[in-house]
Amino acid sequence: MFEARHLRVLRAVALSGSFSAAGRELGLTQPAVSQQMKALETAAGTPLLIRGPRETRLTEAGEVLVRHAANVLAGLAAAEEEVAAIAGLRAGRVRLASFPTGSSTLVPSAVAAMRAHHPDTRVSLVEAEPPRSVDLLRAGDCDITLAFRYADLPVPAEEAWTDLVVRPLLTDRLVGVVPQGHPLTAPGPSGEPEPVPFAALAEEQWIAGCPRCRRHLVEVCERAGFAPRIDFATDDYPAVVGLVAAGVGVAVLPELALASVRTDGVAVLRLAPDVEREVVALTLPDLAHVPAVDVMLGRLARAALRHRAPAPAPAARR
Repeated sequence: MFEARHLRVLRAVALSGSFSAAGRELGLTQPAVSQQMKALETAAGTPLLIRGPRETRLTEAGEVLVRHAANVLAGLAAAEEEVAAIAGLRAGRVRLASFPTGSSTLVPSAVAAMRAHHPDTRVSLVEAEPPRSVDLLRAGDCDITLAFRYADLPVPAEEAWTDLVVRPLLTDRLVGVVPQGHPLTAPGPSGEPEPVPFAALAEEQWIAGCPRCRRHLVEVCERAGFAPRIDFATDDYPAVVGLVAAGVGVAVLPELALASVRTDGVAVLRLAPDVEREVVALTLPDLAHVPAVDVMLGRLARAALRHRAPAPAPAARR
């Protein structure tokens, strides 16, 4: 197998005409040049140089190897420059996959900051809910996945993430969304907003989200002692809020979702017991050391800080 360092020496000998001149050009001693040429000839299995009293000439095999060495060394130089650009964030890419709420709240400011500070790093985004988004990461179709899992449920096998690097971003509480003027917004004995038990919503018509969120809603309601009557299902959060505002049902949404939609015509209720989901950024162990991926993880963490402040207070009971 030919080594790049040996090819560099051979090319220098061919251009300079002697071992000593090649050594001066490369910063090597004459014996070191001779040793490397012997190693290269051993690898080639044939003589590459003819050393005369005044000059060193190439054999036919040596001429062939020098001709190809120029392309090989040029390709290596180009590769080194590209890798250096990626390492220095002057180039490269980051492919994101995110669930819709993350796409509308965490991703925009993170991508904007990345472009502002590293404009030559290309960032792309596809939307996918976990566990499909996590499958995309493991399959090599993205570099970072924003995912979530519910903290009140046992962790299923597909959400173990033990083979991945997990960067916690925030804890996202689920809240009740009811039409303005709903009886549950009536004043309580203390006059302060109080958590509403899930069981208080047992007789309501429900608007559910994606299939995974719908399964979780059913489990939470069953723990509260009732089976929810789900008349509408949509993973479009503005549609959920619109349906609630129109008085056709109630819903449970993550606070992160409410940060990205208009909430005209609805009231937000703190529920009891608390139900939360853990929002994280995931990547593969090897990808975590890629500069652009590492920086983007940091940008997502900073974006999450802005959403960790308490959401608007639950509707006061009137």
